[in-house]
Amino acid sequence: MTKLLVHLVVSALLLWLVSQFVTGIHFSGFGAALLAALVLGVVNFLVRPILILITLPVTILTLGLFLIVVNALMLMLTSALVPGFMVASFVSALVAAVLLGLFNLVASSLMYPRASRL
Repeated sequence: MTKLLVHLVVSALLLWLVSQFVTGIHFSGFGAALLAALVLGVVNFLVRPILILITLPVTILTLGLFLIVVNALMLMLTSALVPGFMVASFVSALVAAVLLGLFNLVASSLMYPRASRL
């Protein structure tokens, strides 16, 4: 339970950090960021697999790069569901999806370091 709460808070902080870099992403407060992180997790769990399956041919043709578009769509859907979280345009969502992926990569490597394989 504690691990889940830590992950939720870290995700909310990363979303807020992305909003500081991308001009089209806005939060009304940290509570909205927490709710957006929770809803984004649920959307990624329920909707994203179906969307990935539907867009599989395009994803294969683009060697996986279309998944960035899928992630941007998940951000836009989250924005539509969460009051206090706004995504201004698809381009903002696309840039935010790339940054969020990179920030998640860094945060995961800091929170869960891998043992040396030497």
